[in-house]
Amino acid sequence: MAGKGTTVGSAGGAGGGRTRRAVLFGGLGLLAVAGVAGADEVRRLWWLLPGVSKPRKEGELDYAGAGWTAASPANWRLADRPDDYGVDRIVVHVTQGGFASSVDAFRNPWHKASAHYIVRQDGHVEQMVRELDVAFHAGNRSMNERSIGIEHVGFVERPKDFTDAMYAASARLAADICRRYRIPVDRKHFLAHSEVPGTDHTDPGPHWDWNRYLRLVRAELDRNGSG
Repeated sequence: MAGKGTTVGSAGGAGGGRTRRAVLFGGLGLLAVAGVAGADEVRRLWWLLPGVSKPRKEGELDYAGAGWTAASPANWRLADRPDDYGVDRIVVHVTQGGFASSVDAFRNPWHKASAHYIVRQDGHVEQMVRELDVAFHAGNRSMNERSIGIEHVGFVERPKDFTDAMYAASARLAADICRRYRIPVDRKHFLAHSEVPGTDHTDPGPHWDWNRYLRLVRAELDRNGSG
């Protein structure tokens, strides 16, 4: 398992020679930081300290409706979200491949990318990275740290791949994420992978129905009294 503060040389990883923790705490003790920071910032800095980590169990799920397959530790970074990095975005992806090949890619340490969830056309949801950890899904470090990545099995040029079951299952998942992190359901907080700064991806593409998707997410929240 990747250690906290590990440097990873991919676009979604840490990059550079020094970790964020080294920059934050180089030459400064936590007490010195506390003298100039507010209570919320001090709490955040505590969770950024090397060696401070939340307890976790292998295979533990964040979303009760999901299955579990672990992505390679090379494809994500250990974190303590939302206490170290606040979560306020969902990034929507399309796999450009099948379910099995996508799972295999995220398990491959040479792939250098992963997402928290994969949603299949039949509505099955597979979790591959814990939400408290940083998945390398957006190609942008800052966005990775603040977001949950949801992959959808299919191809951007094939509208038939975006089935009713997929939309419904992804909306239930997204509503659950929004409820837990208090994420607003709008296009500022739900991003296409293609909208992430610095990316060269095109997914989910022109056939992804954003109005339908967000309407389903809001309906799920309303159904559970969280809208």
